[in-house]
Amino acid sequence: MAEILALVEARLHTAFGVPDARAAVTFLGTDRIEVLRFAEGDLVRYATLGMSAHPMTDPTAVVADPVRGPRAELVLTVRAGLAATDKLLRPLAVLAASPQVEGLIVAPGASLEVGEPLWEGASFSSVLVAEPGGLVEDLELDEPMDPVRFLPLLPMTANEAAWKRVHGASALQERWLARGTDLRDPLRTAVALD
Repeated sequence: MAEILALVEARLHTAFGVPDARAAVTFLGTDRIEVLRFAEGDLVRYATLGMSAHPMTDPTAVVADPVRGPRAELVLTVRAGLAATDKLLRPLAVLAASPQVEGLIVAPGASLEVGEPLWEGASFSSVLVAEPGGLVEDLELDEPMDPVRFLPLLPMTANEAAWKRVHGASALQERWLARGTDLRDPLRTAVALD
């Protein structure tokens, strides 16, 4: 486990540089989850470290495979200095712990809900899990382990999350693209969904 997390952290350093802050959260019955913050110009990136220590397991499986199964870490990017986004460290850790706590498999297209604003004053309480590979390349591990995927998170308003449940993740992403929505703006409002 420690070896995997060291490789994951090295991959994050390669992609984003050295983190300027880190915080750790431990939930009862789970391994420690860290959230690293990387400042890059006018952007701040938050990345989890610890979610990939164990493979995610299908909650209907009788026995959890300790080696095989999808592994992931979460990455959320926002524009710096517009909102108190450092408050999202705990919600991000909660999302990263959800495979251990709730038996979820976090994959592209999924919605993850935290039940409260991601940070103080945010109009977002959920995120859409986007396709990996754009910001951080997958980290290949020794066979038979699956690679670690770095999954971008896109904050969603309650209306966007409800619309996504009806129309699907692709339709919401197309709507954002068509309207020129800046998904990194921590102060943005919901995209027009008419």
